[in-house]
Amino acid sequence: MTHRFHDLLALESLSADELTFLLDQSKPFQEIQKHPLKKLATLRGKTVALAFFESSTRTRISFGTAASRLGADIMNLQAEASSLKKGESLLDTVHTLNAMKPDCLVVRHAASGAADFVARHLDIPVINAGDGTHEHPSQGLLDALTIRDRKGKINNWNVTILGDIRHSRVARSDIHLLGKFGCRLTLCGPAMWVPRELEQIAPQAAIRRVFNVEEALDGADVVIVLRVQTERLHEPALSASDYVLLYQLNGERLRRANRDAIVLHPGPMNRGIEISPEVADGPQSCVLEQVTNGIAVRMALLFLLCAGHDEEGAHPSSEAQQPVNRRAADVKDPSHASR
Repeated sequence: MTHRFHDLLALESLSADELTFLLDQSKPFQEIQKHPLKKLATLRGKTVALAFFESSTRTRISFGTAASRLGADIMNLQAEASSLKKGESLLDTVHTLNAMKPDCLVVRHAASGAADFVARHLDIPVINAGDGTHEHPSQGLLDALTIRDRKGKINNWNVTILGDIRHSRVARSDIHLLGKFGCRLTLCGPAMWVPRELEQIAPQAAIRRVFNVEEALDGADVVIVLRVQTERLHEPALSASDYVLLYQLNGERLRRANRDAIVLHPGPMNRGIEISPEVADGPQSCVLEQVTNGIAVRMALLFLLCAGHDEEGAHPSSEAQQPVNRRAADVKDPSHASR
């Protein structure tokens, strides 16, 4: 079944079928990452605007790489260089960008709901690259794609999410997505970071809170470790050494999980705080796979939102099956590609 999307603002409102469709659309773009020539012409002539009103390195570069590999031009706005510093409103800044006629806007903002607010004032597709503590939908999708690759499916796993869940938009997107596939979710961290209301954010999901990390890891199939921002570690409430002692995912604790359990981390990692180097670099770690899958997911989203309604013919990923002894400039539009 084919689904159509105008925007991607959150995963909470999407059905399991829609989420599966997005993951399936992302899969062929993974093959392109292995291809010697990664440049397609699918979005040639289109422009993707990256409006990051909050600091970002990985997500911004990932979306920029995805757009570039699809052949799109990129408009790049960063908060520290924007007119917001001069007092301009978010809406005025976005309208100014829109007047430059991009075909899609990727927005990150520190305020929850900012992406939805922007989308209600624009006709072009909007992708939420993270808004406050609300959601980070493309991260949730790339996490699910990574789980499906490593485990063969995303249904019915025991998933432990460990760390500062209260302030994590990644955790919320993961909870909404994995809960729709029957996963049993254990939320673990200091009590102040795992408030009771988190048990109710996804009514269809089986969610429990556990404050003992060993108990939380017992029988886990997937462990998602969240970054702990060091500025939130303060004496006497919770020091860095306290967090390491009580909650750090290290090799000994990981052995409480199932033998074939995998470890995810959205990055950037504070090695030696929320995760030990032996785990971050160990065979169960999927950290670098997540980064690669992030480009595939974001290529799929940009394709679907910018060209998916217009293009006919073969999927652009079919270019990955073509001979590689040609110049990137010779890659044709997907409508002319053959399976």
